[in-house]
Amino acid sequence: MSLRLTDKPQTPSAGGLSRRGFLRASVAAGGGLLLTFGLPIRAARARDASAANFAPDGFIRIGHDGRVAFIIPQVEMGQGTFTSCPMLIAEELEVDLTQVYTEQAPPDGALYTNGLVGFQVTGGSTSMRAFYEPLRNAGATAREMLIAAAAATWNVDPSSCRAEKGSVIHGATGRSLGYGALAEKAATMPVPEKVTLKDPSAFKLIGTAAKRLDTPGKVNGTTVYGIDAKAPDMKFATLAICPVFGGKVKSVDGAKALENNGVLQVVQTEDAVAVVATNTGAAKKGLAAVEIVWDDGPNATLSTADIVADMEKASEADGVLVRHEGDVPNALEGAAQTLDEIYEVPFLAHTAMEPLNCTVHVRKDACEIWVGTQVIGRAQAIAAELTGLPLEKVVVHNHMLGGGFGRRLEVDSIAIAVEIAKQVDGPVKVIWSREEDVQHDMYRPYFYDRLHAGLDADGMPIAWSHRICGSSVIARWASPAFKDGYDFDTVDGALEMPYEIPNVRLQYVRHEPPGIPTAFWRSVGPSHNIFVVESFVDECAAAAKKDPLEYRRALLTKEPRALAVLDLAVEKSGWGQPLPERSGRGIAVQNVFGCYMAQVAEVEVSDSGDVTVKRVTCAVDCGLPINPNTIEAQVQSAIVYGLSAALFDEITLENGRVEQSNFHDYRAPHINDMPAIDFHIIKNTEAPGGIGEPGTSAVVPAVFNAVYAATGVRLRKPPLSAESLKA
Repeated sequence: MSLRLTDKPQTPSAGGLSRRGFLRASVAAGGGLLLTFGLPIRAARARDASAANFAPDGFIRIGHDGRVAFIIPQVEMGQGTFTSCPMLIAEELEVDLTQVYTEQAPPDGALYTNGLVGFQVTGGSTSMRAFYEPLRNAGATAREMLIAAAAATWNVDPSSCRAEKGSVIHGATGRSLGYGALAEKAATMPVPEKVTLKDPSAFKLIGTAAKRLDTPGKVNGTTVYGIDAKAPDMKFATLAICPVFGGKVKSVDGAKALENNGVLQVVQTEDAVAVVATNTGAAKKGLAAVEIVWDDGPNATLSTADIVADMEKASEADGVLVRHEGDVPNALEGAAQTLDEIYEVPFLAHTAMEPLNCTVHVRKDACEIWVGTQVIGRAQAIAAELTGLPLEKVVVHNHMLGGGFGRRLEVDSIAIAVEIAKQVDGPVKVIWSREEDVQHDMYRPYFYDRLHAGLDADGMPIAWSHRICGSSVIARWASPAFKDGYDFDTVDGALEMPYEIPNVRLQYVRHEPPGIPTAFWRSVGPSHNIFVVESFVDECAAAAKKDPLEYRRALLTKEPRALAVLDLAVEKSGWGQPLPERSGRGIAVQNVFGCYMAQVAEVEVSDSGDVTVKRVTCAVDCGLPINPNTIEAQVQSAIVYGLSAALFDEITLENGRVEQSNFHDYRAPHINDMPAIDFHIIKNTEAPGGIGEPGTSAVVPAVFNAVYAATGVRLRKPPLSAESLKA
């Protein structure tokens, strides 16, 4: 997801956080140094707050054993934050990465604010962008305080001491003290007014291919995901939700369900029925035996065709003018050639590998939740709202996430688990079946885009008009950021095209489809806009009868970083080398999430129209690479995810019901579907960009453009249609 509720991180000035205002040191419970620090947005607010109201956003705790605990605000869902964030601390603190361990932060929107978004959330490829400087500052401050404590112990000048591998060393005498021995005294040292961060040339950890700290637990099975959570005397439940969005439960007969061994009770909410049992198997058998009559409600006849027809009509009207440069109408009128096309992208489900689950124990005076969520504060808030309890009476134990992709930015599954738990004596674990997950997801929005381009006599674009029509997730999920009909996420990737075009107009038409909820999906705005923009640029090149590579190069003269990744990807891909018949290569280049990326896809199209992606070459410039291992893994993962959208998947409705149900008809790429992925990274010292999502948005147009190169058929809506590509 691309969350930009602020234009950029509110990073402190060089030298870091204001020590006086935002950093505090104290003796930790049980001894040792406890350093609390404020992250940027929180820090800015703290300036206006009284001292009594000041509360820090993150914590470093150094114990007598010298180990460094980092209470991490971000969650780990496979993207590597539990390694990359500690690397920033360890680098400046001068400790080995193995000395740092993470503890998941509790819900506290006032303390654990994501500096790019403005509240406690993990998403939008923001972790490194938001926390790169604050965490380094915190580590450097702790280091200086430990040095000060050692210097005071030895009665020497602090400048004569240095930190190294978890100890402070006095250079002249060779004396040394470990951090564990210094921690408690360091807590009494004044917080330095200014610290000097390392020059990148001195980095020992940042930029290295560090092994992930969370790997051993995932390999040996000791990692605890939300679905693994256990509570004493826990019961198990599974559920059926009304198959039509907006429908309700009309009647329930649970008599036959209760005849199954292990089934304890049948409960219902407004739109769902759950069976509670001593184990999940019994709950599933019981659910199959429940007789439910649904009231389908107003969306009983809704179909995808209805939704698209409405959207097509809505897209005919002007929308909010998001970008306006030059004079597009006059440029179009004077163009030597014009192109008018319509692009569409379908609804998509998230299908995280770990099924939706939530364990809840509701008591009269408290509520306890075990879950894996990207928005722990919102999880707490919805439980408080539904139980009527004060916020502080709701405890959320956040766990590892078996995939998020934006699905766990939503709390609907937590809300329904709480509603079920309110009717159960003791803790109950509610697990969704894959079918319920696919058919009751909150989907990537359907978009209907109208594009117009005007080309000059040389075939180059002199006018570009793009009107985007679709629902607004921001308006629902972060309503204060939705202003004057403008959804910044919906236009992300279309707004900041890297290409130099003199006349540009971008509009957004908000149109909410009836009955179907929409949400962020991995790579969010760019997941649809990069497909549209990069495909249409390819169309312009084809209309001009020019090579799509040279066409893009001519438009990127003022974007050297974009040009560099494009050239690198092309060089490594073998662009221009001959390919067999019905094979082709396609390009996509983008600048999203603070990361430049280019991909070249090589495909083969069979006579029956089936597309095989043979190879994807990817070049990345994401600024200073924190952990190249993680960056490569994230790009590979994103390409797999994007290929599912390019080749296979869409969510469709008929009679108000989602037609897909599981991985047999909503596919993830199989191992034999996977291309070779050739990854290359450009290293520099620019600010780190986000890397969790760019690969998803780039691969789809690269594949579609390759299919055009192979067949001459231009398709403008994923997934690829074999019927349209038959020889």
